[in-house]
Amino acid sequence: MGTVVVGYVPKPEGEAALQTAIAEAKLRSASLVVVNSQRGGADFDQDAATQADREMGAVRSVLDGSGVPYEIRQLVRGFEPAEDLISIAEASQAELIVIGLRRRSPVGKLILGSNAQRILLDAHCPVLAVKAE
Repeated sequence: MGTVVVGYVPKPEGEAALQTAIAEAKLRSASLVVVNSQRGGADFDQDAATQADREMGAVRSVLDGSGVPYEIRQLVRGFEPAEDLISIAEASQAELIVIGLRRRSPVGKLILGSNAQRILLDAHCPVLAVKAE
């Protein structure tokens, strides 16, 4: 059984990535690894940790109803999210990475987000980038 890895953030682009990753996992008869990477540091206090746990609980509910075998990796290690996503995809021999992209201004369109750009350039497998509606 193959693996699809998805980068999740509790924003519209994360929701779009999660829904697309579920569909891809079903299409490929693959399992799903959901990666939620927090940088940590002084801003990640007990309230932020509680909020993150609540958000990932909602993701678990969606995944439980999807019928797709899954694993959630919630990381607070000080690494960039791109590093976490790429290393987990490599370790699980993922056949696809799904990421969400946010809308950008005309000037912002010249440059992708640094995490998205790094994933697209450094991933060992295909990357599917989706936009939120």
